[in-house]
Amino acid sequence: MQKQMCWLSRLGANSDKILHLRTAPHQPWRPYTTFPEYAIPDYLVPGGSKGFATYQKLLKEGWALMPSHKEAVAKDQDIAS
Repeated sequence: MQKQMCWLSRLGANSDKILHLRTAPHQPWRPYTTFPEYAIPDYLVPGGSKGFATYQKLLKEGWALMPSHKEAVAKDQDIAS
Protein backbone atom coordinates (compact mmCIF):
# COMPACT_ATOMS: atom_id res chain seq x y z
CA MET A 1 0.00 0.00 0.00
CA GLN A 2 1.08 3.50 -0.74
CA LYS A 3 1.60 5.71 2.30
CA GLN A 4 -1.30 8.12 2.76
CA MET A 5 -1.95 11.70 3.86
CA CYS A 6 -5.23 13.36 4.75
CA TRP A 7 -6.30 16.78 6.04
CA LEU A 8 -8.43 16.18 9.13
CA SER A 9 -9.75 18.39 11.90
CA ARG A 10 -7.75 18.31 15.06
CA LEU A 11 -10.57 18.84 17.56
CA GLY A 12 -13.83 18.20 15.75
CA ALA A 13 -15.62 19.22 12.60
CA ASN A 14 -15.35 23.00 13.12
CA SER A 15 -11.66 23.20 13.97
CA ASP A 16 -8.77 23.86 11.60
CA LYS A 17 -7.53 20.89 9.62
CA ILE A 18 -4.00 19.61 10.03
CA LEU A 19 -2.11 16.98 8.10
CA HIS A 20 -2.59 13.40 9.26
CA LEU A 21 -0.57 10.41 8.08
CA ARG A 22 -0.69 6.63 8.04
CA THR A 23 1.81 4.16 6.67
CA ALA A 24 -0.43 1.06 6.58
CA PRO A 25 -4.18 0.53 6.08
CA HIS A 26 -4.68 -1.06 9.50
CA GLN A 27 -3.20 1.95 11.27
CA PRO A 28 -5.31 4.87 12.46
CA TRP A 29 -4.75 8.37 11.14
CA ARG A 30 -2.30 10.30 13.32
CA PRO A 31 -1.18 13.95 13.22
CA TYR A 32 1.99 14.50 11.18
CA THR A 33 3.80 15.71 14.30
CA THR A 34 3.74 12.15 15.68
CA PHE A 35 5.94 11.05 12.75
CA PRO A 36 9.32 12.74 13.39
CA GLU A 37 10.89 10.58 10.69
CA TYR A 38 8.65 12.22 8.05
CA ALA A 39 7.68 15.64 9.44
CA ILE A 40 9.62 18.79 8.71
CA PRO A 41 9.20 22.20 10.40
CA ASP A 42 6.17 24.25 9.43
CA TYR A 43 6.54 27.44 7.42
CA LEU A 44 6.63 30.58 9.56
CA VAL A 45 3.53 32.09 7.98
CA PRO A 46 0.85 33.53 10.27
CA GLY A 47 -2.33 31.49 9.83
CA GLY A 48 -0.58 28.95 7.61
CA SER A 49 -1.74 25.35 7.38
CA LYS A 50 -0.18 23.06 9.96
CA GLY A 51 1.70 20.39 8.06
CA PHE A 52 1.82 22.08 4.64
CA ALA A 53 5.62 21.88 4.38
CA THR A 54 5.48 18.19 5.31
CA TYR A 55 2.65 17.67 2.80
CA GLN A 56 4.74 19.15 -0.02
CA LYS A 57 7.74 16.98 0.90
CA LEU A 58 5.75 13.76 1.14
CA LEU A 59 3.81 14.46 -2.05
CA LYS A 60 7.12 14.66 -3.92
CA GLU A 61 8.10 11.33 -2.30
CA GLY A 62 5.01 9.62 -3.71
CA TRP A 63 2.60 9.65 -0.77
CA ALA A 64 -1.09 9.61 -1.73
CA LEU A 65 -3.49 12.36 -0.66
CA MET A 66 -6.82 10.90 0.47
CA PRO A 67 -10.12 12.81 0.49
CA SER A 68 -10.94 14.26 3.90
CA HIS A 69 -14.67 13.62 3.90
CA LYS A 70 -14.30 9.83 3.57
CA GLU A 71 -11.28 9.50 5.82
CA ALA A 72 -12.84 11.48 8.65
CA VAL A 73 -15.41 8.71 9.00
CA ALA A 74 -12.62 6.11 9.03
CA LYS A 75 -10.74 8.09 11.70
CA ASP A 76 -13.81 8.12 13.91
CA GLN A 77 -14.26 4.37 13.45
CA ASP A 78 -10.61 3.73 14.30
CA ILE A 79 -10.92 5.72 17.53
CA ALA A 80 -14.14 3.91 18.48
CA SER A 81 -12.62 0.44 18.08
